[in-house]
Amino acid sequence: RIYEEGRGRIPERPHLFETDVEIYLVSGSCKSPVESFWNGNDTIFILQKARCNEESDSMEESKLDDALYSSELLPKESSAPVALSVRRAKQLISLYTMAQNPHVTHLEISDLVALPPLWIRCDGSDPEHTSWLGAEPLKAGSKITGINFYLVTCDGPTADKTYFANLEELKMAHKMRHHSSVVMTKGFAQYELIRAAAIEDTMAESESNIYVDITWNSVEKILETPPLTSAATLNITLELGDPRSPVFQLYRELQFLLVLAEGLKTGVTEWPEPLVSEPAVGLVQEFLTDLKKLDGYCLSGNKNETEKIKCDTAAVDSSLKSIFSERGDLDFAEQLWCKMRSVGSYQELVECFTLIIKSLEHGEIQPWIHQGSSSLLSKLIQQSYHGKMEVVSLSGITPIQMLLEIGLDKMKKDYVSFFIGQELATLTYLDYFIATSVDLQEQVHRVQKLHHMLEIMVNCTVFLQFKHENLFPLTQICMKYYKENPLNEKHVFQLPIRPALLKKFYQNDHPAIWKVDISSGHGPKEVKTTWQVSTNPPVEHMTSNNAGLFSDSTVNGSSEERMYFITVAQCSQVHFT
Repeated sequence: RIYEEGRGRIPERPHLFETDVEIYLVSGSCKSPVESFWNGNDTIFILQKARCNEESDSMEESKLDDALYSSELLPKESSAPVALSVRRAKQLISLYTMAQNPHVTHLEISDLVALPPLWIRCDGSDPEHTSWLGAEPLKAGSKITGINFYLVTCDGPTADKTYFANLEELKMAHKMRHHSSVVMTKGFAQYELIRAAAIEDTMAESESNIYVDITWNSVEKILETPPLTSAATLNITLELGDPRSPVFQLYRELQFLLVLAEGLKTGVTEWPEPLVSEPAVGLVQEFLTDLKKLDGYCLSGNKNETEKIKCDTAAVDSSLKSIFSERGDLDFAEQLWCKMRSVGSYQELVECFTLIIKSLEHGEIQPWIHQGSSSLLSKLIQQSYHGKMEVVSLSGITPIQMLLEIGLDKMKKDYVSFFIGQELATLTYLDYFIATSVDLQEQVHRVQKLHHMLEIMVNCTVFLQFKHENLFPLTQICMKYYKENPLNEKHVFQLPIRPALLKKFYQNDHPAIWKVDISSGHGPKEVKTTWQVSTNPPVEHMTSNNAGLFSDSTVNGSSEERMYFITVAQCSQVHFT
């Protein structure tokens, strides 16, 4: 029934079976919790222990208050899924198998339908520490001919390599179990190249990570380093806002832009702490006075000269300066943006623009601006060239919009200068990201995308020493994604890459995941044994009290060795006769 209902739309909530089991129907397009042990991409059933409602609806009000107070003092209950006992899981596997066996006639199933594969979370309470049991119908056309059974066990964590398997013994055990004379091996290793640690003085941990997945054939020994002939994919997830980022100052500039955009949308502006102690009005007045000394003409400026904001992070790597340098062609409006980023109130913003407009009206300055700007301030400057300016009421959202517009213009040019300067994109390819035909909110959203892509390129250049040959295809991948999708800092960008380019970063490191697949047979008759070690628990329902026998073990009293969870996945086929 669940399967039939899910054909139209996958149900969001689980179904309850016999009061103790939750049944989820998981779409093949979703991330599968068993993808490490099963390479199918079909819709699957996930079974786990049902969550019991521990609070009674009839609890007295005083008791409820006490319970609420107590809950505030205790840590939040884990939202991790709960596993069933191995015994219960075996019962459910048996029921599923009988329902799929065309020879079990007493169930009186008139129209036998091949159900999606079934996977059951297990609590590891048996001697083998079983963490998953699975079953998958074998089909010949529309006819069900048998069942593939899967058994996944997990132990650890341990740093003691005497618990690690021997490859030849694994291969021999596979041959004996499946009566095979020939087996094939395939290796997989994942190395974390850059892993963001928790930022000091915060509870949150960044999800930023750059890691490489490597696959190869003909594995020779357990934990071997992948050969240079392997296939490799670089995976990049980058969250913005890390103070250690080489372009963190540009990120802060973007954050001020977002504050203005939010104020324009809601009518309420939460002004951030100024980046400098000197008021923006004073900086603007000083800037205008300097212009008047130049007979009102504005020379192009470099941000380093016009802005006295000092970076509060560590010195930027010299390799970064060669790829991301401050533009030296800032026009009048862009230099104003650099001064007015220290605005701390709406009143101060109005005062700044009042000074600017008066100077333009009186002809005291004739500043230079870039062509192509559609901002209100740029229009006023162009009008001032002819001695006639429209009257602008500095009230309501107008001042915020004026500052947002010049900030958008400036930051767009910053990103365009980087991508074109590094020959990573053409102006035509960047058109989508800098278009003015969409509203201001959408323009800000697209600038955020540009910044995310910039951070990715800078990180790969500084930390992985990428050259143009790798940065260019990575840029194309990022831009293609962001032309079709909204900003997503959790998205994993993937770049096929030669292992030789990254070998120096991982050759002396321990892998985060290492596994070998031993297989025999072909097509539907293929059977596989997987042996894997991983630094993280391989199953999300694994908890510290059932993590296996080795959780306290070390080697020679040392904890320097990397701790690994050991996982073994086996399958067996049963054919209906």
